[in-house]
Order: sequence, then structure tokens, then C-alpha cells
Amino acid sequence: MPSTRNHPPDVVQTMLEQWQDERPELDTAGMAVVLRVLILAQDFQQRLKDTLKSYDLQTWEFDVLSALRRVGKPFALTPTDLCESAQLTSGAMTNRIDRLEQRGFVRREAEKSDGRSVMVVLTRKGRTLVDRAIVARVDDASESVTALASRDRRALAELLSQVLVERDR
Repeated sequence: MPSTRNHPPDVVQTMLEQWQDERPELDTAGMAVVLRVLILAQDFQQRLKDTLKSYDLQTWEFDVLSALRRVGKPFALTPTDLCESAQLTSGAMTNRIDRLEQRGFVRREAEKSDGRSVMVVLTRKGRTLVDRAIVARVDDASESVTALASRDRRALAELLSQVLVERDR
């Protein structure tokens, strides 16, 4: 399976060509996508960690703070909503909320309509931090895909979205 691309083969292309030589009956088109996504995911994850390090944030902290920031005023969610947003168990989220509360980034408040329920609220300190960090996060994400033209970025995003939607069915 010779490369028909206008750039040198990447490590995945080399592996796929080797499989094609050894097992030509295999359709490796799916593997071509998945392996590249896996390799890039590791790279993107490391870049995210490096970007957040300068804000003294771990990835999970950023995830929780940004979930609260994205919902808009009053920048509050129930712990259950945060668990769904971060795909975590309630025990894990309780621990994370405790740690963010200790750092002054969130606070717990009784829900106004039901005093038995708790809301996790982004503090001014947490909002200031996440507002600064998101700019760096967006810039780094854009820098991560500079090899693609703007229209190609949009096309790839749409294709990956299709895969995610199908996975969630």
C-alpha cells in the first residue's frame, strides 16, 4: 500500500505498509485512524498538562473549573451534574470538590429552591484562574493542529464528531 500523500510517511503509515506486505488481505483503514488518534491523544494530553502547569492546575481541576465556567452565571452545578460532565463517580467528585474548595476555587452552597441539595459554585478566584487558563488552552489546541488548514480542521472536527456520536448510541 504505497503512500499517496504529499508528505513523508508517518510512523503509522510505515506500520500499515508493513502489515500490507505481510497480510495484504487485512483492511487497515480503521486502524490507520485509530492508531493516529491514539498517538496524537498522548501528545495532546502531555501538551495540556504542560500548559496547565504554569497555572498550577492539574487536568482534572481544569475540567471541573471549566465545566462550572461554561454554564454561565451563576457558575454553579450540582455535584451530580459535575460527575456527568467529567464522567466520574460521586465519590471521586466529592474528593475533587473538597480539594478545589481547599484551594479557594469553589464553594458549596445550599440550593435556593431546595435547602437539602448542594450546588458547587465557582468562586471569583476560580473564575479568574480558569478564564486565564482557557486562553492558553485554546491557543495550545490551535497550535497543535497548525499542520491543517482552517477548513481541514473543521472537516476533521466534524468527522471525529460523527465517530463520537455513533459511539454514544
